[in-house]
Amino acid sequence: MARTPKTEEVLTSLRQQVSVAVHSTRELVGKVDEAAADKERERHQTFQKRQEEGKTKTGETYEPLRRKPNLRPLPGTQGGHSVRLTFWDVLHHLGRALALSQRGASRGLAEHWGSLKYCQALSADTMTQLGLTDGGNPLGLSEEGKQIAMYYKALQSEELGHAFALAVSEQILTRRYPDHSVSFVRADTALRAGWTLTSRDKAKTKTVGYPYRPQFFAELWKPGESSRVIPIACKGNHSDRQKAYEQLASAAVHADGVHIGAWNETPALLFSTEISLTDPLTVHVLHADGPGGWLHIPDNTPATDIGLPVGDKNPAIGILKPGHGKEPDSSEPGCQVGPDYYEWFQRALARAGAAGLTAFAGDGESTAALLTTRQGSDFFQGFAHAASGSVQDLGYTLLGEKFEGTDHVFRLNGNRVQAFSGVATEVLDSLVTRKEPERHADIAAYRRRVHAWRVKRHGTFWDRTWGGVVSISRDGTVMAMRQILPFKDE
Repeated sequence: MARTPKTEEVLTSLRQQVSVAVHSTRELVGKVDEAAADKERERHQTFQKRQEEGKTKTGETYEPLRRKPNLRPLPGTQGGHSVRLTFWDVLHHLGRALALSQRGASRGLAEHWGSLKYCQALSADTMTQLGLTDGGNPLGLSEEGKQIAMYYKALQSEELGHAFALAVSEQILTRRYPDHSVSFVRADTALRAGWTLTSRDKAKTKTVGYPYRPQFFAELWKPGESSRVIPIACKGNHSDRQKAYEQLASAAVHADGVHIGAWNETPALLFSTEISLTDPLTVHVLHADGPGGWLHIPDNTPATDIGLPVGDKNPAIGILKPGHGKEPDSSEPGCQVGPDYYEWFQRALARAGAAGLTAFAGDGESTAALLTTRQGSDFFQGFAHAASGSVQDLGYTLLGEKFEGTDHVFRLNGNRVQAFSGVATEVLDSLVTRKEPERHADIAAYRRRVHAWRVKRHGTFWDRTWGGVVSISRDGTVMAMRQILPFKDE
């Protein structure tokens, strides 16, 4: 039986630099194409069987799924590649991703615990035979991670798949756009500013009725300038490489569900994280290039316009596909952001990104004020006590910077630990409305402060004064954990 690690060992391992293998090759493109063709054959056979059994609707015809075309490997990754990061930074990305997910009746507590429950799921192992030459130890499932109950494995692979995709995306995009800030926004939250995605949404408009959408948007931006939006479709699995091929083929469908600009011009990033029971974790990634994704705003647009309300816009449902020759234009299923909605969608992304920060800090009232009813504002209203949610009521100085946020105390291998999530005070002050109910969030100030913050120290560190592991992100958020020492009489 494996020895249960001590709490201090867990905290130390969370800040250890590890190598994560990134697989992105021309061979991968071919394997994904093969997997997509196999899935289409299965879908066609299923349709034919339903048709023979009389289970199809009158006039119903078979339509192959639309997938993001022209997938290719990441530049500079031929022959193998790895990225260096810490597992605590990965969990920080997951915590941010879950902040607006509405994944539990306990609100903030459920989202906060969503990342912390994986503290011991992965570990670094010194398997030098893997040929990693950058000095880092490869990351793989720990004994605890392997023993998780079968019905939790799907959730574990999904959430860790999101976390690693965002962590790797940040490294890719910050290298490519070094002068821009990078914000990750839940795609459904942003889209619900204008579209009714499902019949469960609280709106009387027609639903999109198309289930394929990317999980996240990466917004690349500078204050007062046009943004570029890149859809990110990401999945994870506990199976094998063949499953990763199938997941990337599926991700190509989801990524193509939203077009920013003209038909087939939107770039995208596709991920499948393979969390093997025996081998190191591998992130399989492909991308689609294109000139689209830009939310062009007119010159001389006041920077303060970014803070205007998104209102009750309802863009047309569907994606315009230009006809060829005598073939007329047609509408394909999905969502499209056209030129008339560029400024509006940039505001929607900015507000959703800001709401993600305030939710991460535990301020439900400020989060609700940044969202529309369709985006779930009522879910975040009325936070009053930490037992039912997160409450932004704590402030700490970590590594010389002031942060405000929320915490939860729980036991880790028998010892009590405190986990704190927050936002830099100078950033959060521009968004918090709870202290001054009559004041609205200053989105323009928030964007300026976050953009200025990106050049400050970020990464995972040990704060000797605070006594724990601290991850500071480029967006001014922080996630920290420390052991609570027992009282003398315990």
